[in-house]
Amino acid sequence: MAWFERSALNPGVRRREVLAWAGYDFANSGYTTVVLTAVYNAYFVSVVANGVSWGTLAWTVVLAISNLLVMLTMPALGALADSRRAKKPLLAVATGVCIIATAGLAYTGRGDLALAGILIIVSNYAYSMGETLCAAFLPELSRPASIGKVSGWGWSLGYLGGMVTLGLSLGWVLASEAAGEGAEQFVPVTMWITAVVYLVAALPLFFLLRERAQHRPGAEAASGSGSPAKQSSLRAMLASLARTRDFPDFRMLLWTGVAYQAGVAVVVALAAIYAKEVMGFQMNETMMLMFLVNIAAAIGAFGFGYLQDRLGHKLALALTLVGWLAMVIIAGTAQTTQAFWASATLAGLCMGSSQSCGRALVGVFAPPSRLAEFYGLWSFATRLAAIIGPLSYGLVTWATANDHRLAILATGSFFIIGLALLMWVNIPRGIARATVPESAPPATPS
Repeated sequence: MAWFERSALNPGVRRREVLAWAGYDFANSGYTTVVLTAVYNAYFVSVVANGVSWGTLAWTVVLAISNLLVMLTMPALGALADSRRAKKPLLAVATGVCIIATAGLAYTGRGDLALAGILIIVSNYAYSMGETLCAAFLPELSRPASIGKVSGWGWSLGYLGGMVTLGLSLGWVLASEAAGEGAEQFVPVTMWITAVVYLVAALPLFFLLRERAQHRPGAEAASGSGSPAKQSSLRAMLASLARTRDFPDFRMLLWTGVAYQAGVAVVVALAAIYAKEVMGFQMNETMMLMFLVNIAAAIGAFGFGYLQDRLGHKLALALTLVGWLAMVIIAGTAQTTQAFWASATLAGLCMGSSQSCGRALVGVFAPPSRLAEFYGLWSFATRLAAIIGPLSYGLVTWATANDHRLAILATGSFFIIGLALLMWVNIPRGIARATVPESAPPATPS
């Protein structure tokens, strides 16, 4: 555990707390890897939706509904968690709901479209809520100068968790196929595997991690209309967004995140489809591709976290966006499997580093008394991106007679826009603003 450097942590933070916190990333990554990316999405289209022509559309609509709900409610839940110092209890609720809903997917079969859709909406919403609340602990654990590397510890363990859950599921799938069983027999078991890994790996956080949230005097009055719990979700979300006027660099970071995360969302949601439709990959090749991406992402998140603290947050994020742009160009023009594997490796490295970098930047821009609220706003931005990115890809393929190469090349525009917006983010000013007491007026932007 030498790489869990004590000097990177805030006074009073124990190494086992950070390991438990990072273990939550390990726990929930299996959900995105197995349910949303590798196994259940295909099962939903081919079995639950009976292979109808609009099955893929139904899947994207279900995800869009869930992401929209996250956008509308997560800032309010974040504000509630801050005002009541309740990140940990709310995280427990989110974790339990996601695990139960994921296990419930094991009972969906042919024609159970409504039940499966509801369970995906609920599980993805709870996953997103848990991801946001867990991230809000980061600034409480890490010293400001080390927040990049500590964020990277979590992300790297997260990708390892995705590989472990996918590996266990793949082992069951291969054994079941050898025994002559089909998807309707082995996919439900993979849902149980995912739920159990999530539960076991998440438990240490609730026993070991302390909540160190600072009480915010007058928090309810500051919301403009009473307690976050008494506001409508939409009203609370709009109030949270309005309060970012006092944090111009954080607000610009949100727009930057919407742009580049839209491109990331395309790769996460559609890489397997691109591999099959354009490169002619078989299922076993696609699964190996996903393992490679996760391995590269773990390396990128861990290693780049250290580099981020040395280079500075802005330059580090800019480098990852340039890497993403190179990745889509290589993938869009690849004529050989070797070139495509190279693009997948680059995608993994950039994914781990850019996701970790974004989470760390939110941490340095967030006032200590509003951590969950700011991470809730970041969740709003990433979920908006998760709707915009894949939808734009789908529209390009629809308008160009299924030209996936053009669609992935068009995705590069999101990273270009992200780079342009990032240039307007003033890191020192944003950090300085976060340290101003809540009762004090914001400094005039320089």
